Amino acid sequence: MSTDTAPACSFRHHWMAHAATHAMMRPDKPALRYLGVTTTWAQLSSRSLRLAAALADRGVREGDRVAMLTLNHPWFVESVFAANSLGAMAVPLNFRLAPPELDCILSDCTPSAIVVDAQLLPRLRDVPAIDSIGTVIVIGEPGDAGGRYATYEGFLAGHPPMELPDVSEESTALIMYTSGTTGRPKGVMLSHRNMQVQAITCLQAMEIFDDSDVGFLTAPFFHIAGLGSIVANILVGGTVVIHPLGAFDPKAVLDAYEREGATIVFNVPQQWDLICAEPGIGERDLKLRVISWGAAPASDATLRAMSRSFPEALNVAVFGQTETSPISCVLRGQDSLRKLGSVGRPIPTIQYRVVDTAMNDVPAGEVGEIVYRGPTVTRGYWNKPRETAEAFHGGWFHSGDLVKQDEDGFVWVVDRKKDMIISGGENIYCAELENAIAEHPSVLEIAVVGRTDERWGQVPVAFATVAPGATLSLTQLTDFLDGRLASFKMPKDLVVVTGLPRNAGGKVVKGKLIHGVM
Repeated sequence: MSTDTAPACSFRHHWMAHAATHAMMRPDKPALRYLGVTTTWAQLSSRSLRLAAALADRGVREGDRVAMLTLNHPWFVESVFAANSLGAMAVPLNFRLAPPELDCILSDCTPSAIVVDAQLLPRLRDVPAIDSIGTVIVIGEPGDAGGRYATYEGFLAGHPPMELPDVSEESTALIMYTSGTTGRPKGVMLSHRNMQVQAITCLQAMEIFDDSDVGFLTAPFFHIAGLGSIVANILVGGTVVIHPLGAFDPKAVLDAYEREGATIVFNVPQQWDLICAEPGIGERDLKLRVISWGAAPASDATLRAMSRSFPEALNVAVFGQTETSPISCVLRGQDSLRKLGSVGRPIPTIQYRVVDTAMNDVPAGEVGEIVYRGPTVTRGYWNKPRETAEAFHGGWFHSGDLVKQDEDGFVWVVDRKKDMIISGGENIYCAELENAIAEHPSVLEIAVVGRTDERWGQVPVAFATVAPGATLSLTQLTDFLDGRLASFKMPKDLVVVTGLPRNAGGKVVKGKLIHGVM
């Protein structure tokens, strides 16, 4: 037997390395499906490394930023992998943002290159920061751009795949800009290690054991739920179906589930309501193994409808935020009704505490802020040392979520720390009131804000959209809430609206509502 020492080798745990492994071990297996077209693992790895070589020729280096202003499609994934292969950071941009908002983000992250869909290129005409970006790569034909920009396929032409460099797992893979409901957007830095531990979280939560699952993506890639939901498939070599973005059509989504053999899907509760109400759903040949939801509380009616429509599927609710990559809590189906309203238990790969303002742990049942640390927690905010220091005060990441935890370890989100009304010295948590109002059968959407009041300091005002043909008065609402909430928490006014103001990320902009009631 030879006594020679085997040559040292290393394997980095990041998505580019996993793609290269799958390209070697399962080259012809579908990695991505989009509009009926398959991208195999061999194609995904090769094209990503060709794009990386082309970016390197344009001077993109380790530590640079590469922005993406695109819809959901395989070219986005290739671009992220290509940037990361060079040790550069991928910066997904919300294509719904106005030009001044895009200019703010691009001026903050100063990318060396940007990948943009041809149909979105006009949005950059009024963005001054675009003039400082050396390389602009357009997916599709750039139209009347006058040859200033390179086309995506032309950019790749003549570049063989580069060797995958040794990129550290601790390096920043993504800068994900938060939606900025309370101020200017902050760039959340997420490392390769953050995303790999997120993949492990998904493997456990969704009970993914091999590469046989077909994930189905409807969340936009500019949101962490997009990339965060496919990391497990990338790790094990499964297939991801990328559904085109647009208005949610439950029939079209179900048709795609059936056509593509989707096994793991995620929707917000309102989308599940539409899906479960679709005629003939029980007659479809669906292979759904995991039905997941999050981003908003699900009612008892929604959960029961999901159970009736998909009795054999594993029901999983996920909760988190961009800074935690994103999942921090998971609620399993068997607990969803008995713990209705809970976001579940914190994941095993994260440390957490529920604390008061002095960082003392609070007893079970009392309200405190949930704070985290661990391998899924961001390293901080891009170019914002002060905000980073504030977020990690006391050595823990401060989520801003005020929660209660029961004796079984289940967590209930009571409110955002910055979204609390103080009325007559009593704390009123808007989320608690919103969750209670959302159970009214006529209410479709709800937002609660505080209005200045001479006697009480502040009082809660509810803004609601109601179901077609339904009416709702303040008296009807308070009668419904009687016995569910303390009297001081009752809304003192109700405004029925046709829609709630939202930012480009889809979150309700309460500042506009507050301005309307002051």
